[in-house]
Amino acid sequence: MPSAVNILNRLREMKTLPDIAVRLTRMISDDTKSLQEFEEVIRLDPTLVLRLLKIVNSPFYALASKVESIAEAVAFVGMDNLRNMIVMDILKNIIKNNKINTNFSRNDLWLHSAAVGICSQLISERIFEEKGENAFLCGLIHDIGLIIEDQIEPGLFIKACDLFAHEKKQIDDCEREILGTDHAKIGFLLSKDWLLPAEVREGIKYHHESINDVDPESLIGIIKISEYLVYRLKYSPLPGMKSILPESLLKHMRNLIQEYKTIAMDLPDELKKADDIFSLNQE
Repeated sequence: MPSAVNILNRLREMKTLPDIAVRLTRMISDDTKSLQEFEEVIRLDPTLVLRLLKIVNSPFYALASKVESIAEAVAFVGMDNLRNMIVMDILKNIIKNNKINTNFSRNDLWLHSAAVGICSQLISERIFEEKGENAFLCGLIHDIGLIIEDQIEPGLFIKACDLFAHEKKQIDDCEREILGTDHAKIGFLLSKDWLLPAEVREGIKYHHESINDVDPESLIGIIKISEYLVYRLKYSPLPGMKSILPESLLKHMRNLIQEYKTIAMDLPDELKKADDIFSLNQE
């Protein structure tokens, strides 16, 4: 059976991930890098420049004036948002190479990922009054391991999806039985390779784990709550998937039930507002 490390090594050998974008995600974690250095790297890929400018000028960011350069983009949205745009661009271009089997669609996973990312940001900002960039990033890529499994081991991945569809098991249990690893482990290792923040890596690693006493304000807690809401709104990557919350998170949600109801009501409109940047049919 392939291990998570083996799957990622094969992903690198296939050179599916754009070198410049991956290089940029690593650079952003280095506080010594200057804006000029970022611009020099980004300019090496003119199509990436155009896509990033399209994202920053979309209704999702609602800037007062049009941004026409990467330097302006960073000045307006900040380095964390630039990192999120780059990761979003990587993920979007992987998903565009769509494969569909009976139980799994990358398009459905993309919608689920977008919904969890936006919902996580709303929870971080509205419930905990914290910056939501890391919550958005963690939600966006928490399931990236599923796409990588589909790309590197499509036959085994289909078998894992079929097992999930026909037996009452969690998807990660099915992955481990068929593939020898699971998407959370793969996503964690990839996020570590990209030098993403530690809390983002931990949120990805543990989003399916049964943890009894989860801090609601942690990214693990936020992603679990977000997935719970998103599944109830029918944004699911696989038919029949659901999120079971530990009592600590259920108690937290009961105490703030009106706030969470408002987030659930607002999420479809927030997704619609973000359609420009999440549409797979646009360049």
